[in-house]
Amino acid sequence: MKEFKLAVIGGDGIGPDVVAEGLKILDAIAKKYEVSFVKSNYNLGAGHWNRTGEALSDATLAEIAKSDAILLGAVGDPTVPNGVLERGLLLKLRFAFDQYVNLRPAKLMDGVKSPLNTQEPIDFVVIREGTEGPYVGSGGFLAQGTPREIAIEENINSRFGVERVTRYAFERALKRDKKKVTMVHKNNVQPYAGTLWTNIFNEIASEYPSITAEYLHADAAAMFMVTNPERFDVVVTDNLFGDLLTDIAAAICGGIGLASSGNINPEKKYPSMFEPVHGSAPDIAGKGIADPTATIMSVALMLDHLGLHAAASDVEAAVARDLSSRGDKKRSTVEIGDALLAQL
Repeated sequence: MKEFKLAVIGGDGIGPDVVAEGLKILDAIAKKYEVSFVKSNYNLGAGHWNRTGEALSDATLAEIAKSDAILLGAVGDPTVPNGVLERGLLLKLRFAFDQYVNLRPAKLMDGVKSPLNTQEPIDFVVIREGTEGPYVGSGGFLAQGTPREIAIEENINSRFGVERVTRYAFERALKRDKKKVTMVHKNNVQPYAGTLWTNIFNEIASEYPSITAEYLHADAAAMFMVTNPERFDVVVTDNLFGDLLTDIAAAICGGIGLASSGNINPEKKYPSMFEPVHGSAPDIAGKGIADPTATIMSVALMLDHLGLHAAASDVEAAVARDLSSRGDKKRSTVEIGDALLAQL
């Protein structure tokens, strides 16, 4: 029996509840496909920070590094200063484990209402670079606290980083029907980073003659996502633009409550992390009404990454059947999990 080591971080707010439903599905998949998931739970998030003043210790990081994958619910709580958990936990995991691909599928499923008035199918994926850009924390203050205060936020882009994520996008496009890659940036006003991205994109595009390659400015891409989303297939972009565009992509496909994501190290040298993107939602925490669908779709992404492709398709199909039949029914977190379990 094949065994996988899974680090589980329920986190804050609705995180533990939706993760519990994801694990319920995972257990069913393990039984059906005769694999084993050895789970290690890590009590990280606001509660841990409030008790210890620490978001993620190096010792815990070293333990998690032994895993094959990480399933994360959500982090964030009003009791923790803004940015502490984002930088100290989420970004620390992404950077330490070189999760340079942030994978965000955007697919409008049957039975899900989109705010767009379109009859065309929406089915694309955004590949966001995950370890560079403005999120590396390079910069500082000059004359802080004075009328002359200056804040410097540096946007770091390397040929190595841009090339590997762009190549990943083209390889992903080879497996899709449209076989198209759209690179998004602002090379008209960012002449250094934008030129680097554009040059590398064009170089790699020349190696994939079967793939249609196009460039869009970030503002144009945002516009087309809400006016003509069917034009997209695989979108590749930098960390900041990707952060913004993926929320638009989620919104047009029914909202971030249904959006899954993977922070991936494609070489599998380090564990990849899979999580819903809806956040901890403290306003509904403990009420049992959070929809676990995004977490369960993140489980499907994880299964696919681990090479369990048929199992991943099983989970995706179960979600599709449930979404197409649920209508306006109001169900609890556990009831949705149970319904998806029945679909399997």
